[in-house]
Amino acid sequence: MSVSAASVVTASIVRRGEVSIEVLAQGAGPLVVLLPSLGRGATDFDVIADRIAAAGYRVLRPQPRGIGASRSPAPYADLQDCAADIAAVIESDGGGAALVAGHAFGNRVARMLATDRPDLVRGVSLIAANVGHAPSTPPIREAIRNSANNALPDAERLKALSFAFFAPGNDPRPWLKGWHPEVLAAQRAAGDQTSRQLDYAGGNAPILYLQPGHDPLAHVEDAHEFKRALGERVTVIVVDNASHAAIEEQPEAISRALIDFAGRLWPR
Repeated sequence: MSVSAASVVTASIVRRGEVSIEVLAQGAGPLVVLLPSLGRGATDFDVIADRIAAAGYRVLRPQPRGIGASRSPAPYADLQDCAADIAAVIESDGGGAALVAGHAFGNRVARMLATDRPDLVRGVSLIAANVGHAPSTPPIREAIRNSANNALPDAERLKALSFAFFAPGNDPRPWLKGWHPEVLAAQRAAGDQTSRQLDYAGGNAPILYLQPGHDPLAHVEDAHEFKRALGERVTVIVVDNASHAAIEEQPEAISRALIDFAGRLWPR
């Protein structure tokens, strides 16, 4: 498939009971699924999705409920409910087990999916993942809420974004847009309903852990502790000049790492 053909994005709806999930798809080849951060949508992965599709993979980006055309009469019950939506997307595409990459909150969904449905997951990538057994601290949670709060002055939101999401010197202004506070609240409630021990190990699939070098939510030492706990199935790569918004700050480095990992999962 040519680069231009791989960049063509189509949108479709996958239904799971009363839930409608909008899926952005592009490319052809082994399946890569990209899951966005808390309260944010699939378009955060635009640059990365283009790079991965151009490298010869089919990329799916499910929108969380409440973003785009994704709808549900009820909020997520728990993290397993979040993961079940992604399972329905993978099954509907019919391409077999996928590399599932989750950014921030999306990493918990990816690990929960790998735990509940190992048949659908060939590998997992955690990007800016808080893998600790405790939730984020109150100051971090407040900064995330303020980042997403469009009613606050931009200056206050930029201060919160710089603290929680962006490494020193990186521009937080692109993330003034793209927030969905109601989705953020629903996802946070679902995560808080689920024991962190339940999704911690992410099943048994190989794991690529992309750890920002500067992240107040997800620390470098946490990544190395995760590898010590799970052993050789975990590969840790520290992404320099990046914080919790790593996919915005360093899309090229993250794209390269995901493509290399996919090449290990599907040797050519």
